[in-house]
Amino acid sequence: MGLIGILIGLGLLVWFAFRGWSVLLLAPAGALVAAAFAREPLLAHWTQTFMGSAAHFLAQFFPIFLLGALFGKLMEDSGSVTAISNAMTERLGKEHAILAVVLAGAIVTYGGVSLFVAFFVLAPMAGALFRAAAIPLRLMPAAIVLGTSTFTMSALPGTPAIQNAIPMPFFGTTPFAAPGLGIIASAIMLSFGLWWLNRAETSARLSGESAGVADTTADSAVDNELVRELATTAREFDPAEIHRGHRSETSPPILVAALPLIVVVGVNFLMSMFVLPRHDAAFLAEPQWGATSLSAVGGVWSVVVALFTAIVTLIIINRQRLTALRESMDAGANASVLPALSVASLVGFGAVVAALPAFATVREWVLSIGGGPLVSLAVAANVLSALTGSASGGLTIALDALGPTYMNLAAQHGIDPALLHRVAVIGAGTLDSLPHNGAIVSVLAVCGTTHRESYFDIIMVAIVGAIIALAAVIILGTVFGSF
Repeated sequence: MGLIGILIGLGLLVWFAFRGWSVLLLAPAGALVAAAFAREPLLAHWTQTFMGSAAHFLAQFFPIFLLGALFGKLMEDSGSVTAISNAMTERLGKEHAILAVVLAGAIVTYGGVSLFVAFFVLAPMAGALFRAAAIPLRLMPAAIVLGTSTFTMSALPGTPAIQNAIPMPFFGTTPFAAPGLGIIASAIMLSFGLWWLNRAETSARLSGESAGVADTTADSAVDNELVRELATTAREFDPAEIHRGHRSETSPPILVAALPLIVVVGVNFLMSMFVLPRHDAAFLAEPQWGATSLSAVGGVWSVVVALFTAIVTLIIINRQRLTALRESMDAGANASVLPALSVASLVGFGAVVAALPAFATVREWVLSIGGGPLVSLAVAANVLSALTGSASGGLTIALDALGPTYMNLAAQHGIDPALLHRVAVIGAGTLDSLPHNGAIVSVLAVCGTTHRESYFDIIMVAIVGAIIALAAVIILGTVFGSF
């Protein structure tokens, strides 16, 4: 009965979440259903297990949610994201429209701009480019997803995405874990995605397909409550805050616009590789600091310092453009709250499930998957991210339940924890792009297309390409180790 309860609780969570119900309600409800079938104490699981795990997640990662959303809002309101997008458009032109959209998305998200902010700015640019180049607008979502939600989220070394931060406390790694494998995976995702999109463009031209007309605008997507509920479980920005504050009427020069992004990457690298490794943090072992270690918190510290430094830099160099600075900062801060609480609720749900006696059966099944620890870890991250529709939520659930087990297996098999980190993050970023994923629903709404029109191409660039890259990382990591 316990296993049936887990499946029913998870099924209710997925079913109602896809229909726009708030995860803040669904996650505890699903957890209590699972606990009830297992005849476990309901109130204790809610207040102790569920809330304890959710609170722990917030304690670890809310600073990244907060600073990430704030940075994205300030980049948008200063006109910096628009300036970078326009620069890519002017440099590559309509002859390379798909490449321009992909690279613009990759630059801003690798630099730390929140995903929905990137969607909101990139969609109008992509629409104009695709119409000028007579490329079907149904390919817009796939091009945007390739640039914003694949290799810059899970594979490129040092990406400040929350998904790349989640394994760090579990494995004692940094944002630059397995950099060589991450670069190879990024190249595979980018190359395969561009090949597919160019193939689709050529096929559309040969068949005489027109560009088409989108049936909505980015503005209408912002006001869509279904989009909001799904988007906030997928990434770290609440769409409702996108229009608050004041967007600059002028954009900064491209070098000024790009400088904060460079600061994010540069400071993150310096903190991870040079500053923190030389820092005496023995005091962290004391109970007042949580009896932890630098390896458990250092990765998060690196990302937090990088985002904070970039925010200060952005404000200084764009002060005259940020005419409503307080309102923009308030909007950015508010935009972080619902996503953080939504993902924390998913984590709480996972904690209750993992605490049930029937979960031992699930654990044994995962660990019995052939191919070794890397394959079973990839499958666990994939399945949970697919079911929750959230790479961050699914990855945290997987590592909360199985992280210590995989660390023990890594020690037994001589596997570098950095390799576990990279496999887990890439694995979480594959099947999370199923139709109910908030980022997918958001980008379709912003672009004004439908699942029927655009989802197959998203499958190819976001799922198939990522799975190929994941397989390559597992094979190379098994043969050569982490590098």
